[in-house]
Amino acid sequence: MIEFDSLTDFELQEQERLRAWIKDVIIREGYELGELLFVFCEDTYLHKINLEFLKHDTLTDVITFDYNMGKQVNSEIFISVERVEENASDFRVSFEQELHRVMIHGILHLCGYKDESAQEEKTIRAKEDEALQQLQKQFD
Repeated sequence: MIEFDSLTDFELQEQERLRAWIKDVIIREGYELGELLFVFCEDTYLHKINLEFLKHDTLTDVITFDYNMGKQVNSEIFISVERVEENASDFRVSFEQELHRVMIHGILHLCGYKDESAQEEKTIRAKEDEALQQLQKQFD
């Protein structure tokens, strides 16, 4: 089950298509869908979580809490809508494209991908691109 909640006035569009896409990515990675909750929030809220749980005094776009049970993907994924907006502007992409990248980035972490080294980052970026291409096909 995939749920979306917003602590701001942000409202996620195309929820059913995004659910199907996320589930498909999870299955293609050899995992099964458990319970996922995406929470859309503001910078201040996510900063507080970052300080409290990760001891990082920085702004971030996404924090993924891994509650996986074996190969079953379970998580709470917090996304700062403000960070996504700013990053979209910085990277010169649409808000939706950046939002989808951040969403699937969290999912890929749950499927075992890391981004701590240059090689790991290259791999996870390629997986993000692959997933975004798949999503684009669904929207065409």
